[in-house]
Amino acid sequence: MFQSQNLPWRAALRQASRSNCTKFTTRSSSRYLPAQCTASLVARPLHRCPSPPAALFAYRNFSTSLSKQKEKDPKTPPEPLDEGAAEETDELKKLKEQQRSREVEGKSDTPEPIPPRTGSGRGSAAGGGTGGSDGGDGGGKKRKGSERALVKPTIPDVYPQVMAIPLVKRPLFPGFYKAITIRDREVGQAIADMVKRGQPYIGAFMFKDEGADKDVIDDPNEVYDVGTFCQVTSAFPVGADDNFAMTCVLYPHRRIKMTGLKPPAQAKEEPSVAESTLDESSETSETDAAATQSKGDVVASFEESTEETKTAQGALVPTILKGRKVSIADVDNMVEEPFDLKSNKTIQVLVNEIVNTFKGVALLNPLFRDHVSTFSVHTTMNVGEDPVKLADFAAAVAQAESHELQDALEEMDIEKRLSKALELLKKELISAELQKKVADDVNARVTKKHREYMLMEQMKGIKRELGIESDGKDKLIEKFNEKANKLAMPEAVRKVFEEEMSKLQGLEPNGSEFNVTRNYLDWLTQLPWGLRSAENFGIQHAREVLDEDHHGLKDVKDRILEFIAVGKLRGTVEGKILCLVGPPGVGKTSIGKSIARALNRQYYRFSVGGMYDVAEIKGHRRTYVGALPGRIIQALKKCQTENPLVLIDEVDKIGRNSNHGDPASALLELLDPEQNNSFLDHYLDVPVDLSKVLFVCTANMDETIPQPLLDRMEVIRLSGYVSDEKIAIAEKYLSPAAKEMSGLKDADVVLEKDAIVELINKYCRESGVRNLKKHIEKVYRKSALKIVTDVGEEALPETAALTEEGKAAQQESNKNENDPKETPKNIEEQTTEKPRVALKVPDSVHVSINKDNLKDYVGPPIFTSDRLYDFTPPGVAMGLAWTSMGGSALYIESILQNALSASSSPGLERSGSLRDVMKESTGVAYSFAKSIMARDFSKNKFFEHARIHLHCPEGGTPKDGPSAGITMATSLLSLALNKKIRDDVAMTGELTLTGKVLRIGGLREKTVAARRAGAKTVIFPHDNMSDWLELPENIKEGIEGRPVSWYREVFDIVFPDLDKEAANKMWEKELKSKKGDRKKREQKRKEEEEEESGDDDD
Repeated sequence: MFQSQNLPWRAALRQASRSNCTKFTTRSSSRYLPAQCTASLVARPLHRCPSPPAALFAYRNFSTSLSKQKEKDPKTPPEPLDEGAAEETDELKKLKEQQRSREVEGKSDTPEPIPPRTGSGRGSAAGGGTGGSDGGDGGGKKRKGSERALVKPTIPDVYPQVMAIPLVKRPLFPGFYKAITIRDREVGQAIADMVKRGQPYIGAFMFKDEGADKDVIDDPNEVYDVGTFCQVTSAFPVGADDNFAMTCVLYPHRRIKMTGLKPPAQAKEEPSVAESTLDESSETSETDAAATQSKGDVVASFEESTEETKTAQGALVPTILKGRKVSIADVDNMVEEPFDLKSNKTIQVLVNEIVNTFKGVALLNPLFRDHVSTFSVHTTMNVGEDPVKLADFAAAVAQAESHELQDALEEMDIEKRLSKALELLKKELISAELQKKVADDVNARVTKKHREYMLMEQMKGIKRELGIESDGKDKLIEKFNEKANKLAMPEAVRKVFEEEMSKLQGLEPNGSEFNVTRNYLDWLTQLPWGLRSAENFGIQHAREVLDEDHHGLKDVKDRILEFIAVGKLRGTVEGKILCLVGPPGVGKTSIGKSIARALNRQYYRFSVGGMYDVAEIKGHRRTYVGALPGRIIQALKKCQTENPLVLIDEVDKIGRNSNHGDPASALLELLDPEQNNSFLDHYLDVPVDLSKVLFVCTANMDETIPQPLLDRMEVIRLSGYVSDEKIAIAEKYLSPAAKEMSGLKDADVVLEKDAIVELINKYCRESGVRNLKKHIEKVYRKSALKIVTDVGEEALPETAALTEEGKAAQQESNKNENDPKETPKNIEEQTTEKPRVALKVPDSVHVSINKDNLKDYVGPPIFTSDRLYDFTPPGVAMGLAWTSMGGSALYIESILQNALSASSSPGLERSGSLRDVMKESTGVAYSFAKSIMARDFSKNKFFEHARIHLHCPEGGTPKDGPSAGITMATSLLSLALNKKIRDDVAMTGELTLTGKVLRIGGLREKTVAARRAGAKTVIFPHDNMSDWLELPENIKEGIEGRPVSWYREVFDIVFPDLDKEAANKMWEKELKSKKGDRKKREQKRKEEEEEESGDDDD
């Protein structure tokens, strides 16, 4: 029986919860276990401990039921036995016969206590005397040692002091094994000595804190006071010497209660304690005399302890623990309350219910079934006759919280203990049922999918064998070849196509590489290799299309017509790169569509505003998941022609300083006529000819476009519209389109011309017409609301707008909600909105929007005056500015901060959100104005005593640039001469310290702004005369252009009738010095100079 079943301590090692132990072989068991303890270890019901998931499979494979020993291979000869092994075999046979006799008599199978160990510690599992190190001893010594080892001491009923060992998470229940790992070297040495001297008894108490991890108890409050009295059935070290660990198998006997504790800190240091490990004591080879001396000491120690340390109750006091740093507890046995099984029906009912619950859990949990089977096999009596053991077994195998298990352990009333054990088992049953339900659901889904997959694979295989259907790869290859044969692929592209097709034929359809190759071939065969759209080179047709879609824009239209004329003469058209630069709302994007329509080309637009990834232009590498070609390759695929018109919008707002590359640099290859005939996309990785593509780019400002990119484009500037152009655009394009969108196409609703002029002058002063379009649409929307409100439902009934389907839907919606409604079969195809028809406005309705009632539709005017100043005072001059939004009038204001007097000091303060360049222009203008006054008006000491504040209105708008130089100088001179400037004069030009007027930019936009502000004369640098001559006549109409080269010419224009004598005496009265004022003024000036010099030193 001993050899035919699994040893309990091995099973306990498998389910150890504190630490995994190494393999425990037969040789190591005989090395550390005394003979009688080894023989008495028969199969026991096991304590089910929580184990990590990694050990769960090994634990499930373990079965505590009886099993036959595996027969050895008859071909393998048995190993020869030495004399000691032969004696050990004889002793084992005797122990088996004694075990069988005890089983026949029905005695308990509780493990026997370990007797004192003899020899040098090298005894086998059957007897300690055969393994001694002294090979020269006579047989008498061996027989004497064996006889002493076979002595059977009894387990003490009272053991008042035991070494306390703490447990974690689960307590021990009497009758069920548990393997623990000791990592404290002092505790491990004490247990080894106790086993060697035949006192293998400890007290096991569970920590209250589940996170505790130590082998000693420092405070009795750390553990529960109720534990179990346990016998160490085996103990052996694991791990290396530098990382001490010992595995101990415990067998609990009874419940005990801690009444006192001696923590390790109170242990006395005794020099007699051996400082040696288990490996050293078991492995060291000693001489004959030393072995005899060691053996005699062990026997003498055990005999002395049994005779001299008995207490009044006859218990043994563990003197071996004196001086060791271990926890020693004072304990009392706990006595269970008496009960009568026959008369107590409640206990019988609880026992039956526990048994039934065991059966239910065993059916659901195979691991639980093994525990129940082992328990039933090794129980000598009926489980109903021993409710104490049944309750402990139920608590031992249940997965519960530590405090719940401790409550079951502490309960001494058998009826309450059974009730608590039943509660734990019920929770186990619920958990097992839920686990089985989840497992069944998962298995059902997996089985169904696996079955469908297998059937589909079989069906595919049958179809392939019969030739009914292929896997689709052949059809795909045929489709790609058919597409490629229709295209005029270049030689390099054709070679790549054939290589990819060969690669595709060798790939499995289910592989990821197959999809990547298929997508690549799909893109390669969808590009328009050799396909071009027929162009229209009719000059008259192109002019009509451009004039029909846009008003004005003569420069753009002339450039397109030139492009068409060249193509007509050559018979072919090469791709060009145009860049339309102008403020928002002037029609840059819409003109691209008109050019494509005029040339009969396909149109594709994409914006690069804010683009930061170069892959948007050149594509992604094929190695990336979800890779795509760049936007230009996508344009060719969509247009299906090699010569489309591609509009690249917002090229001046392209992203910069990105970690994903520079898109502006990627555009260099795309927009260079010398390079784009072999454009290389990262995804396709084959050269693509883009020389036939007409690229049109748009931007608001060319200053923010990178210079290398700007050099590759032909820039065409679009200035803002003047009032005449806006009126024509509103009457010809904006008003009819807004009227039709408002549902008033056939209605008598008229937007008068004076109302449009009022909108342009007092509501929409921007350069473009986008804001004007919004206001016109608002006017017509208000008109539609007024018509519907005034006419009423009688003239425009709702039923007249509904079709037959709409009326049916309305009737259905008016039904009672309680009425049964059948769901139509094609509900997914039905829409929630039914078609409606447009209603005709009655002929009696007449609406006219003019200048007088315009504010009823768009509110009060935003700009109440055409000018900021109707009459400019001295010190104010009108300049001209140019921004991305177009041109605008920029006034410069200069005033005296303090009253002018002979004692006042000069100074200049600037404001108006001026940037660095404009601040420098202010300083230049101030210095030049002082030089003019000193040279031409020497008696006028204005700048020597005036503290001036120069300001540019609209301070919320940042301002920069040098073109306001002559305007600032004029404003300062006007203040110094106390002479106002003509109200209708606007000026622009950069000023130098010598008075030279330099060239500026944006003259067209500035001229439009001057006309919008009501100026009659525009002063500009003579270097911009060519720009002035190119301006359309409608822009220059009513404006006199005055080109200047030096500021003296500006001075003569703005101050034509200046009296020099009066100008010299202008501030004579204010600057007249009184007696003593000169000295004070000189003293004050000296102090200010000293302060300024001190500030400079700081």
